[in-house]
Amino acid sequence: MNAKEAIMAFSQSEKIKSGIIWASQMLELLRGLPEPEKQGAERVVKMLVDMIFQEIQLGGSVAAGEDWEGIGKNIDQAVAMINSHVAPESVVHLTKALSQVTTIGQRSMSALQEQGFL
Repeated sequence: MNAKEAIMAFSQSEKIKSGIIWASQMLELLRGLPEPEKQGAERVVKMLVDMIFQEIQLGGSVAAGEDWEGIGKNIDQAVAMINSHVAPESVVHLTKALSQVTTIGQRSMSALQEQGFL
C-alpha cells in the first residue's frame, strides 16, 4: 500500500467507523420506542446506513486491495434486517463491519509507520 492509498484508507475507515457506531447506538435506542415512532426511526437509521455504504464504496475505489466488499456484505445484511423490521438485531452485522473497518485502519496506519510518515 503506497502512502496515498494508506492515507485514503485511514480517512475512509475513520468516517465509516464513526457512522457504524452512530447507527449501532441509534438501533439500540429503537428498542425503547413505541411502535409508531419505530417506523420513522428505522427510516432514519436506514438513510444513515445507506450513507455508510456509499463511503464503503468510495473506500474501495480510493484504496483498492482492502476488504471493502466484505464490509459491504455485512452492511447489506444489516439493511436487510432493518427492512424486515428487526432493526435492533442488525447490530451484530454492524459490529462485524466495524471490526473489519478497524482492521483496515490499523493496516493503513502500519503502512504509514513503515514508510516513515508517522
